[in-house]
Amino acid sequence: MSAVLPKSAKVVVIGGGVAGCSVAYHLAKYGWKDTVLLERDQLTSGTTWHAAGLVGQLGASSTITRLRKYSLNLYKELEKKTGLSTGLKQNGAITVASTPERLQELLRQATAAQLFDVNVESVNKQRIKELYPVINDDDILGGVYMPEDGQADPIGVTNVLAKAAKMEGAQIFEKTPVEKILVKDKKIVGVQTKFGKIDCEYVVIATGMWSRQIGEDIGVSIPLYPNEHFYIITEPLDKLPKNLPVLRDYNSCLYLKEDAGKMLVGIFEPNAKPAFKDKGVVPQDFSFGEFPDDFDHFEPYLEKSFQRLPMLETAGIRKFFSGPESFTPDTQYLLGETPEVNNLFTCCGFNSIGIASSGGAGRVTAEWMINGYMNEDLFSLDIKRFQKFHSSKKFIMERVTETLGDLYGMHWPYKQHNTSRNQRLLPYHEELKKEGACFGVSGEYERPMWYAKNNEKAEYKYSFDYQNWYPSVEFETKNTITNVGLYELSPFSKYEIKGEEAHSELQRICTANIKDEIGRSTYTQMLNEAGGIETDLTVICIDKNHFRIISSAATRTHDKAHILKHLSPNLEFKDITDDLVCLGIFGPKSRNLISKISNDDFSNETFKFGYGKLVTLVQKKFGPKDYLMWVN
Repeated sequence: MSAVLPKSAKVVVIGGGVAGCSVAYHLAKYGWKDTVLLERDQLTSGTTWHAAGLVGQLGASSTITRLRKYSLNLYKELEKKTGLSTGLKQNGAITVASTPERLQELLRQATAAQLFDVNVESVNKQRIKELYPVINDDDILGGVYMPEDGQADPIGVTNVLAKAAKMEGAQIFEKTPVEKILVKDKKIVGVQTKFGKIDCEYVVIATGMWSRQIGEDIGVSIPLYPNEHFYIITEPLDKLPKNLPVLRDYNSCLYLKEDAGKMLVGIFEPNAKPAFKDKGVVPQDFSFGEFPDDFDHFEPYLEKSFQRLPMLETAGIRKFFSGPESFTPDTQYLLGETPEVNNLFTCCGFNSIGIASSGGAGRVTAEWMINGYMNEDLFSLDIKRFQKFHSSKKFIMERVTETLGDLYGMHWPYKQHNTSRNQRLLPYHEELKKEGACFGVSGEYERPMWYAKNNEKAEYKYSFDYQNWYPSVEFETKNTITNVGLYELSPFSKYEIKGEEAHSELQRICTANIKDEIGRSTYTQMLNEAGGIETDLTVICIDKNHFRIISSAATRTHDKAHILKHLSPNLEFKDITDDLVCLGIFGPKSRNLISKISNDDFSNETFKFGYGKLVTLVQKKFGPKDYLMWVN
């Protein structure tokens, strides 16, 4: 460390990779000049230094695509501003398909790219050969070409962002590990380093593969874990054309990048290898570390690269590389404020696309912090989409063996993960299974997605066209419309608020006029300071000064964090999601059905729409039991 640490700062960014430097730059640029970045070793250590540096614009949504496009333009802009080079080459990128299903997926992506204003071209074999003369195209059916994609030098990008951050007033300190994030009353108050304490209002965790264990140290869930990521770099190839586009062959799990006459061949394979598996902990000193060669693991994909690019078969290998890359449960980033600690933000979990993503991710993180809310739809990237169990070693170390392969796997509609399943089963899981339920994950629960008919196997057969569950859903839908349907709703998030001020507090944080009458329900939203919708839910008056909130399974952590952040602390709040099972009875004959198992009056006159009440179900085996019912 070459300078004295300040005693205080507005923000401390932990981590000097491409993401941390991007956050520091944008915070300082947008006016928070009192920003300090602390790097435990040297800039780029950890993961950034060995990234392949691919810069692709198209993401899984319009929001992610905008972040990537912004990154590309930012790197070009900052090259001029700083006078440093990012090594950016917009030599294009080609993705090829060797199966009809993959070609269909790529053509769908091309349509999305056009909608997102990304320059894209659907290409046939002849055009692919023109763009990539050394390719073996025997089995290629077609592909897509994005002429403005390319590659960059990860170290160069990081240095450009770091210099730009300093030019805007941010301070950067290398060789300054953070020993402890300091929290008081669930709010950031500072960080402790071996050189002293820095008092601060905000902290950003941009620490890549170390993020999960750093969060765990202060009770914060950050669900990511590193895999071993493999690539080779060949010796110079005399007949290799210069400035070839980046080539992706998803069916072979390959990406190929020409660089200064050499070829980099990397893989995103199914059944990936979790790093540091024996201890489940990333060593603190693994700054520029590499793993031992595992040629047996890599060899099948190397042989596929020979088939796609025959000149590689006689090429010498200059470097066999295996290093850590962190992955999340769904291959999307982790951005935003943590639910456990106020003013603690994350900007990590980039799933091997950090160079392409970090420029935009740093911008939206800075905006989120300064404004106190997200400016655009970032829910798919918000860390609060996950629950506590997602960061447990048992869950995350198994899941990342699959999610690395998801990058190049088929991106089927409604695809379910196979790993880390059965986290929470319903009390009647086996009964549902016997009825032919095909399960999917909803929150933490295994929930029936559909039911197999005619003794067919209850499993997905994925397709972009007609799917095998369509007849089942058609039957369920028609039967519910004309008769009655039973739906499993237990994963829905359920919270209870009690106290004398419960109604007035709900009136303050909800948009609708909350009904303060026992048995009444109110559909409503909750907004942020800019008037944007934060959550969509139903509030039910259970009793005097006692309300229940129902929201979706996917937003359990997010909605709870938003409510608690704005709710008076003298009220009693409880998450009762796992305390209750919930079944929905729908359809024109639903009142007739419930009347057969209860002696209560379910007529429209006594049980109106939007009302709820306790009812008694008569069970011959177990005797009467009270249940809470609502008509919505």
